[in-house]
Amino acid sequence: MALPFLLSVPHAGLVVPPEVTDICTLSRDEIARDGDVGAAEIYLSMEEHVYALATTDIARAIVDLNRPEDDRGRDGVVKTHTCWDVPIYRETPSDELIEILLKLYYRPYHKNLSGLSKDVIAAIDCHTMAAVGPPVGPDPGMERPPICLSNGEGTCPEKWLLSLAEIIEKVMGISVSINNPFKGGYTIRRHAVEVPWLQIELSRESFLSNREKGELIIKSFDKWHTIIK
Repeated sequence: MALPFLLSVPHAGLVVPPEVTDICTLSRDEIARDGDVGAAEIYLSMEEHVYALATTDIARAIVDLNRPEDDRGRDGVVKTHTCWDVPIYRETPSDELIEILLKLYYRPYHKNLSGLSKDVIAAIDCHTMAAVGPPVGPDPGMERPPICLSNGEGTCPEKWLLSLAEIIEKVMGISVSINNPFKGGYTIRRHAVEVPWLQIELSRESFLSNREKGELIIKSFDKWHTIIK
């Protein structure tokens, strides 16, 4: 029986949409490095084990689904530089072009999350993170933990967060950090009014293969379900 969870995997995509192909200057490797390397292999196979899974093919470098719609900064919803501080465009996208990207790729994703959340008991925003903080981020140059769980300081009950951390530590045999270096992004904060949300970040460090990471995380979710159901 499928676990009553919704998984969001917003940063696994590699596609530069046709609206910006003529101005995007990134190589495929640069697009991949700005996204969640390994996320597709780790999380997308979980679809058969949960009630619902949402993802996108669109690259994070083009539309970052984990940012507020009105964030027009350097690292905003339609960013100007990657997290490695590499310029994305030969010319800055116009307001009209940004609106098109939001209409086609951003708003439908969040509308879908709202619809899918109606029949679950919890939702999880699923990510991978660089082993060392990139130049654009909360912890540039700092070594990161193997796993970070976060609840945006209240997007799910604290005891839920701590119980999942304890389960993952037992199942995977590695330490889990709570709300450090990430406290939880826009998605879990926006949608927590609909259902409890938390965020998980797995380091890209090769302490396990991506396949093993995915298998052990879904095993942890299964054990967690018996506690919070």
